[in-house]
Amino acid sequence: MNKKTLKDLDVKGKRVLVRCDFNVPMDDNRNITDDRRIISSLPTIKYLIENGAKVILMSHLGRPKGEPSPKFSLKPVAKRLSELLNKEVSFTNDDRIVSKKVEKMVSNMKDGDIVLLENTRFRKEEKKNEVTFAKELASLGDLFINDAFGTCHRSHASNVGISDQLPSAVGYLVEKEIDVMGKALENPKRPFVAILGGAKVSDKIGVIENLLNKVDSIIIGGGMAYTFLKAQGLEIGTSIVEEDKLDLANELLKKAEEKNVKLLLPVDIVVAKEFDNDTEFKTVSINEIPENMMGMDMGGESIRAFSEEIINAKTVIWNGPMGVFEMENFKKGTDAIAKSMAESQATTIVGGGDSASAVEKAGYAEKMTHISTGGGASLEFFEGKMLPGIAAIDDK
Repeated sequence: MNKKTLKDLDVKGKRVLVRCDFNVPMDDNRNITDDRRIISSLPTIKYLIENGAKVILMSHLGRPKGEPSPKFSLKPVAKRLSELLNKEVSFTNDDRIVSKKVEKMVSNMKDGDIVLLENTRFRKEEKKNEVTFAKELASLGDLFINDAFGTCHRSHASNVGISDQLPSAVGYLVEKEIDVMGKALENPKRPFVAILGGAKVSDKIGVIENLLNKVDSIIIGGGMAYTFLKAQGLEIGTSIVEEDKLDLANELLKKAEEKNVKLLLPVDIVVAKEFDNDTEFKTVSINEIPENMMGMDMGGESIRAFSEEIINAKTVIWNGPMGVFEMENFKKGTDAIAKSMAESQATTIVGGGDSASAVEKAGYAEKMTHISTGGGASLEFFEGKMLPGIAAIDDK
């Protein structure tokens, strides 16, 4: 990796601004329901404390649309962080993010102290990456660390704009993401299998095209499989389909053949009358999908074929569920993929988003080599794109 990392900076006695991803889910009473993202930021924060830095943390939370809103405040995060670090994290509690009050708090910091700024998206300049706001943030620190992989595909003031203002490096979390996923894509142990699911082909076109040059097999499941099945002339009933992508699906199938990449589609489908867990459902072959029913998951034969492909692989990357995994009756396919990956000897990488939560829910998280902390960011990484949040960091 040619970007500066934590160890390349001398942080002792310095004010270090760290962009974290504390965009965590909360219930109606503002209790954090999953603190995985907070936990994954701890190695960077601990390193900075241990090395005598003054640590100033910043993050966004939710979509407050450039306006302060109590329900998107980072206050609960400050509390949880204090518990996890066993050390007080001072919360600025200031909707302007940077102000005289905040400047004073920062100037009173001692080495090893931690301050958390309020939600950066309370300012509309954040998402527009306006230099004025980037400079305000930069004025609080001497150095900048980007440790928020989940927003690396966005050009915002708190991750890209600020990089132009201060000497910068990536934190441990971003470094790990780039290393593990970069190695898998550039120099994979083979056979290399990619599993792609989710509702739309259109979200994954770039990924499929990039991976066709790298993998040995591509497994396609989830809602987007129906566009491929229909493109091959099959009846898909009332299943989800992107009519304007049928030609493209055929082109991708042809490209896979030309490049000698095995492209696997489901051979049987769990179909249902309605988009509902409690509706009537059954498993049918892909040649027998009733015209009044919709595909909700893949069937047992597909699960067997896909699992066999995964078990024989040496590198597996997965992005996107295999069915309507939020519904108890239609999560078997998604769970089976998670289980096969957990049982395989391969390097297994889960590309954030829905796949990550499916793996967590199914209880296989510990068995994966790497679960990315960013859905959108990992997708763009799989597409072979340079992420703006990483590109902006100083080179070694």
